[in-house]
Amino acid sequence: MNNLKEKAIKGVIWTAMEKWGSQFISFAVFLILARLLKPEIFGLVALANIFFAFMQVFLDQGFSKAIIQRQEIEREHLDTAFWTNISIAVLLLVISLAGAGFIANLFKQPALTPIIRCLSFNFVFAALNSVQSALLYRQLAFKTFSTRTLFATFCGGTVGVIMAFLGFGVWSLVGQQLTNGFVGVLVLWWSTDWKPKFKFCPKHFRELFSFGINVVGIQILDFFNRRSDDLLIGYYLGSVALGYYTVAYRWLLIMTQLLTSVTNQVAMPVFSKLQKEPELLKRAFYTSTQLTSLISFPIFTGMAVLAPEIVRSLFGAKWMPSVPVMQVLAFIGILHSLQYFNGSIIMAMGKPAWKLKLNCLHATVNVIAFAIVVRWGILAVASAYVIRGYLLSPIELFIIRKLIPIQMSIYLRQYVAPLIGTITMAAAILGFKYLFGSLLIPHALLVISTIIGMVTYTLMMIILAPNLTEKVFNSVNIAMPIKLGKITNK
Repeated sequence: MNNLKEKAIKGVIWTAMEKWGSQFISFAVFLILARLLKPEIFGLVALANIFFAFMQVFLDQGFSKAIIQRQEIEREHLDTAFWTNISIAVLLLVISLAGAGFIANLFKQPALTPIIRCLSFNFVFAALNSVQSALLYRQLAFKTFSTRTLFATFCGGTVGVIMAFLGFGVWSLVGQQLTNGFVGVLVLWWSTDWKPKFKFCPKHFRELFSFGINVVGIQILDFFNRRSDDLLIGYYLGSVALGYYTVAYRWLLIMTQLLTSVTNQVAMPVFSKLQKEPELLKRAFYTSTQLTSLISFPIFTGMAVLAPEIVRSLFGAKWMPSVPVMQVLAFIGILHSLQYFNGSIIMAMGKPAWKLKLNCLHATVNVIAFAIVVRWGILAVASAYVIRGYLLSPIELFIIRKLIPIQMSIYLRQYVAPLIGTITMAAAILGFKYLFGSLLIPHALLVISTIIGMVTYTLMMIILAPNLTEKVFNSVNIAMPIKLGKITNK
């Protein structure tokens, strides 16, 4: 158990390095490309990526999740999954090459045709990565995977910037994505021992497919769930309103990606290894949600309190209509940060059908709610999204209690200290803004307020939950190559 705990903590650290590092590189590259390329160029590639996001739902067939989840895995499972993915990738490649013109006409953008055809080769790159990546996650080898992601992101960004400087226009973004995918394949295959054999077993296919088909259904629902608000806002309110909403929602996704997906990516394989030990699984679930709340509560609350300064400083005054939307969406960020582990538990316990039904419920309520309130504007849509999330959250907890014996009093009590600390932090920031906001420029106000918030929250947690603070310190100590307070020469 201690070995698994150490691997999990190190996995969180390496996954954080991957997520934060790749986000930093991508953001830096985006800033450079935004200065070199016209907005319509980004729009063309964004339209193409909508098509690919939908098609890639069918690529993996959920086999990678099935490989991670299974207690016992045989060589035939891996070979069968690999050649299935390759076959589907080739099929999707042919469909994309043949249907590129149709998609371009659908969006009324003829220039999309060659872009879609070139980017279609990413299907093959993704298929070559799928089983190898699943094996690394299964083995908790996050260091290898993180190194691969960071290097591929850096190479793709470098190619994109160079092509943009040389005047390749939209092909700079295409080259960036293709290079990222190709380099990722090379690094992953070079760093892993497993190589496929020319074998396909129908029996092992059925075993993987029985789990994976539910994952495909979940991914389809997720796709429509995440796109329905954009679709309705764009259709009823126009592109300007959609732009304001997109900026606010994109910031929410960035925060979620940096904070919650890091630990959730490690949680699935760790929970899977504990599925036969309910008491250990329960403790791991408590620890995961508590440590996540320790970080997510102040971050998303700070996002709400400092939204005006964030938008004005990073995006400019023209994006200020995004502020109230960002403030409302911050509250769904808090909920999502805790619910992410619910999905990991459900999948780790081998209940993908439950997750599928749950996602179907969320998607259905989302679409209905958005369709009703969209006439009142983007703030109404964001509010409906948040309200829907909190109203349906007890259902997820009910499902979790069916799978592991959690006690609601213990589960809820672990959020008390982070909540009190967060409220105190928000009060300190608002008080400072009230007293000195008119005297400082937005950039300075943002930086100073952030520092005040961090110091206030840290002090509150030391006072309210010294044991939890010590737990965080010990977790970091485990993950450090050189132990804190203990330097040895070897």
